[in-house]
Amino acid sequence: MAANRSPRVSTAAVHAVLLVYTAIALFPIVLVLFNAFKSRKAIFSAPLMPPTSDTFSLIGFDTVLTRSDFGLYFGNSLTVTLATLFLVVFLGAMAAWALSEYSFKGNAVLALYLAVGIMIPIRLGTVSILRLIVSLDLINTLAALILVYTAMGLPLSIFILSEFMRQIPKELKDSARCDGVGEYRIFYRIILPLVRPALATVAVFTMVPIWNDLWFPLILAPGDGTRTITLGVQQFVGQYVTDWNAVLASLTLAIIPVLVLYAFFSRQLIAGLTQGAVKG
Repeated sequence: MAANRSPRVSTAAVHAVLLVYTAIALFPIVLVLFNAFKSRKAIFSAPLMPPTSDTFSLIGFDTVLTRSDFGLYFGNSLTVTLATLFLVVFLGAMAAWALSEYSFKGNAVLALYLAVGIMIPIRLGTVSILRLIVSLDLINTLAALILVYTAMGLPLSIFILSEFMRQIPKELKDSARCDGVGEYRIFYRIILPLVRPALATVAVFTMVPIWNDLWFPLILAPGDGTRTITLGVQQFVGQYVTDWNAVLASLTLAIIPVLVLYAFFSRQLIAGLTQGAVKG
């Protein structure tokens, strides 16, 4: 009996810790959603309470959608994020396939070089990046953000995907080669479908920092036509007065794509994390 109780107690303790962590992680999101649908007075008088019939207000959304270029900011963020996701996943998968499948001179050095890219924050090179973007005449363009974010996401993408590709049985690839299947076809028809959980993991880990980033949009693309959502929200934050209704409404609208992406890739993401934990 005591032996049976011990695993149950251990499981309950793990679940309790996970529930507490989930509550802490979701609390800021719930707080933003609550206050986005409340009047300014209610935001300050009862910030922890959900909106009621007396405090419900859509004035923040009205301000964001009718008195700002939110559609432009949203489109810029979406363009930068989707373009970066494609480049990071596609180029990362090809580089991971080369590093994990083929032995060549400098393979280990190149893998170490990419690992260093994970450990060193790219923001440390902001001044050099800014000089490079200016010399390429890409300042105040979405292309500048796409290039920087691609460089930022590739090391982690290659690291994750190469580990998954090393777990694919060698016999599967050798049998395809014996049947006369070319390397490119093996990569596109066999390897990529087998590492879909890893691709979903890379997509989520790449999108969230890009979508929420304020640093590089503020430095590389602060122009009116190239602002992203995070930078566009700053127009509602003044030195003396802040339109909190508009700020919270903007943040609420900005959360939607992240939730949609997670809902779409959640099964693949969990499978990728679980597979990596079991086989890593």
